[in-house]
Amino acid sequence: MAMTIALRICGNRQDAEDIVQESYLKAFRNLHSFRSDSKFSTWLYRIVYNTAVTHTRARMWTADYGKEAEEVPALSSDNPELQMEEAEKKEMVTEILDRMSKGDALLLTLYYMEDHSVKEVAKITGLNESNVKVKLFRARKVFKERLFNYLRCDRKKCCKETGIKNGR
Repeated sequence: MAMTIALRICGNRQDAEDIVQESYLKAFRNLHSFRSDSKFSTWLYRIVYNTAVTHTRARMWTADYGKEAEEVPALSSDNPELQMEEAEKKEMVTEILDRMSKGDALLLTLYYMEDHSVKEVAKITGLNESNVKVKLFRARKVFKERLFNYLRCDRKKCCKETGIKNGR
């Protein structure tokens, strides 16, 4: 998850690895300051988040287009059809998230893919809870629109290639 946060913020795998390594060192050096007010992972992810933002100094809430999708790791199911379907879904979600603003993609990743509560997302990102809720609402809306467009374009391409008219 630390790598995912860093990668979502900086957009570069090598920088993300450096950020995560630096974050682990910061966490180790400051372990005495962990107060157990929240989960350890939330505290660590906040360090990763701050380190990544400081490192990139990028505008997080603006769109960044043209990035390639991450490699999809192999799934551990015995069913090859299920593996392929899951890999395609993950690739589609990753591609859509990569085309969204870094901040929106991070919020959706933390909340939906990593199952953090709004409160935990707020602690990780430094936003207040109501701001997280509003940004999640807007990010979901953008994701839904992009998903619809992605599926529609994929369907058009499929229909064009097969000669089928009107998606039938």
